[in-house]
Amino acid sequence: MLNLIWPWVLALAPLPFVYRRLRKPSETKVQALRAPLLAAAAGDQASIKTTTWYNRVLLFLLTLCWLCALLAVSQPVYIGDPVTLPASGRDILIAVDISGSMERDDMVIGGQQVNRLVAVKAVVGDFVVERAGDRLGLILFGEKAYLQTPLTFDRETMQTLLLEAQIGFAGNGTAIGDAIGLGVKRLQDRPRDHRVLILMTDGSSNAGELNPTEAADLARRAQVKIYTIGIGAERQESRGLF
Repeated sequence: MLNLIWPWVLALAPLPFVYRRLRKPSETKVQALRAPLLAAAAGDQASIKTTTWYNRVLLFLLTLCWLCALLAVSQPVYIGDPVTLPASGRDILIAVDISGSMERDDMVIGGQQVNRLVAVKAVVGDFVVERAGDRLGLILFGEKAYLQTPLTFDRETMQTLLLEAQIGFAGNGTAIGDAIGLGVKRLQDRPRDHRVLILMTDGSSNAGELNPTEAADLARRAQVKIYTIGIGAERQESRGLF
């Protein structure tokens, strides 16, 4: 269905004609003697018809331009039928560690060695694609925790913001407690049975104001389920000179 955001603009359509009617006539009046028979006798009848036709076409085009301009200003929008999103009711916040240690390249994807954050982006990206109908949000944390994406059904935007995350953006430390605390704060007003926080980190907490144990207790009291995923290789190898 086509709707107009500013329909009142169309009320201005007759304005040029009203102005033409109400404007004061020119003070300089030139009396002209019309002699159509004389013009016809002189062979100018075709010229008169051409001029009249030209004026009518010009008036039509000017009127059309004026109406099109008003229609554009009124901002027509097409509103389709409402689409019901298949919502499962889950509210899932994903907290991703972007501290300096995530730069360590001890992960392998597609036969290529990559750093830990690249691996996390790949895993979380696949997870987001499969969560149609769930509300997803993204927390990035290092020495501090930031809400990068509030809970939303817009999975494409969340994936884009995740891919733009850079190591060290939030500092080189790891504030796990602050990340959990921020997640609890954002989830505590959501339905009680569907509050989920997924924590992805490669180390222990060494920064932040909130102790991880205290943050976990806050999550328990707020009935927020926390799933922790450790990032890193099971065996560390050092590349030698030979």
